[in-house]
Amino acid sequence: MGPVSLLPKYQKLSTWNGDLAKMTHLQAGLSPETIEKARLELNENPDVLHQDIQQVRDMIITRPDIGFLRTDDAFILRFLRARKFHQADAFRLLAQYFQYRQLNLDMFKNFKADDPGIKRALIDGFPGVLENRNHYGRKILLLFAANWDQSRNSFTDILRAILLSLEVLIEDPELQINGFILIIDWSNFSFKQASKLTPSILKLAIEGLQDSFPARFGGVHFVNQPWYIHALYTLIKPFLKDKTRKRIFLHGNNLNSLHQLIHPEFLPSEFGGTLPPYDMGTWARTLLGPDYSDENDYTHTSYNAMHVKHTSSNLERECSPKLMKRSQSVVEAGTLKHEEKGENENTQPLLALD
Repeated sequence: MGPVSLLPKYQKLSTWNGDLAKMTHLQAGLSPETIEKARLELNENPDVLHQDIQQVRDMIITRPDIGFLRTDDAFILRFLRARKFHQADAFRLLAQYFQYRQLNLDMFKNFKADDPGIKRALIDGFPGVLENRNHYGRKILLLFAANWDQSRNSFTDILRAILLSLEVLIEDPELQINGFILIIDWSNFSFKQASKLTPSILKLAIEGLQDSFPARFGGVHFVNQPWYIHALYTLIKPFLKDKTRKRIFLHGNNLNSLHQLIHPEFLPSEFGGTLPPYDMGTWARTLLGPDYSDENDYTHTSYNAMHVKHTSSNLERECSPKLMKRSQSVVEAGTLKHEEKGENENTQPLLALD
């Protein structure tokens, strides 16, 4: 039998109300479970929240070379959460966030969903965003690598679309605390496509996602990766922080190892999950709204493909109509399979999540 509280019922209620009073408006809307998670995992203390934010704000004067375009409480708070309320680390991330934008001005010109390059990438499914969160409250992002039509989308525009999507999602304080999961399906990603992943653009992506954005990634999962993606990962590994490396999993075609970390009920059927196949237009429709159907008319020609008909005259000049593959390859027989533990050690995650 557990310990019995000697507090009268009304006194317990008073104590709970006192705890609620400590919560600032910055924690409004958070579930009690998430508030407790922030306290235990991120060292978030409502009693000193405003002081923590001000300490980061006071450091701005030390970097006159950077234009800090936003310094309100809610904005700074997401950087503190991303760095577990270590003020110096949070400020360093804040500075890198704005410095990255200063150094890559072209990337952030017209940085909105209806920018032609970002819009094309979104419509082509870069990124996919699942509606429901996983059992840890994390949002799951999907990338079907083989859908990268290099005559239609530059890598930079895909990166811009991913960064813009994260900007929208990180407005949710629950996701600032719980974080994200990224799954990259490399099925049918050709060597020719991989050859376009040059060191310079991979460096740009690493700097933008690892070093300059206040998101907590609980895991980055590679599925069905070919040998040359293994080789590419080996090349970029030295540029990844140890914390990042520990959160990268190379599953190969092993569904068991993926499902050990992300339960099937949170995954679409492409990844052996119980959800319906992912509709690539879901997230694009969310961000573009009425603009989604203005540019492209999608007609499903089969389970695995969709035809893109361009109606924008500007886009017609830039690229011809394409038959866009909808990546369903992972559910084809024999591509991904359940394996008994130890049957094929090479398809187990190479790194463990700490």
